[in-house]
Amino acid sequence: MTESLPRVGHADEADAELARRVAGGDSAAFEALMRRHNRALFRTARAILRDDAEAEDALQEAYLQAYRAMGTYRGEARISTWLARVVANEALMRLRKQVRRSAIVPLQPGVAVEEINQIAEGSMDKGPESSARRAEMRQLLEERIDALPGAYRGVFMLRAVEEYSVEETAAILQIPEATVRSRFFRARSLLREGLAAEVDLACGDAFGFAGERCDRVVARVMERLATEGSR
Repeated sequence: MTESLPRVGHADEADAELARRVAGGDSAAFEALMRRHNRALFRTARAILRDDAEAEDALQEAYLQAYRAMGTYRGEARISTWLARVVANEALMRLRKQVRRSAIVPLQPGVAVEEINQIAEGSMDKGPESSARRAEMRQLLEERIDALPGAYRGVFMLRAVEEYSVEETAAILQIPEATVRSRFFRARSLLREGLAAEVDLACGDAFGFAGERCDRVVARVMERLATEGSR
């Protein structure tokens, strides 16, 4: 029987405690860790692969890798950053395989960013018309992000949407911090041409990861872990 989940006020401290317990074989702690970071990690995989199903598969495989390697986590970076790097590596590996199979010129796997300059957020009421407009903007934002070159797409998702720091983004994508900054600047410029001041308004809702999809990924990973444990 596993101990109750930690009730720590600070998110990073809670993550560190969950990671410690996962390293000790606590599967319930790993389930809690997955649910805490599912959306951000799915977005990371999808930004690289541009396909929901492929991103889900990459995320599940990365989770299994992370579970097996949790004992090697030493706390040099936040667990969210460590997990994102595992996910990014798995997604990039899949992307390279896709490129080889289709003989397409490979997309650069880098991502880079500079501290985000806040975009002016216009006032919007909460009536039906406003809700419809936000839904349209969210769809447009997702389409525009998908249309970004691969090198810029990943950086934008990590920096603007998930709000990783420059240092964390560079570590996740294994590129120089200067590259992160330049690519993020270019990605924002490309998006601003069509979205202008409404980009930040819809960022929080882009590529949602909740409900059925969240439960599906967690259930599949836990099922595979249970199968491995019974061998």
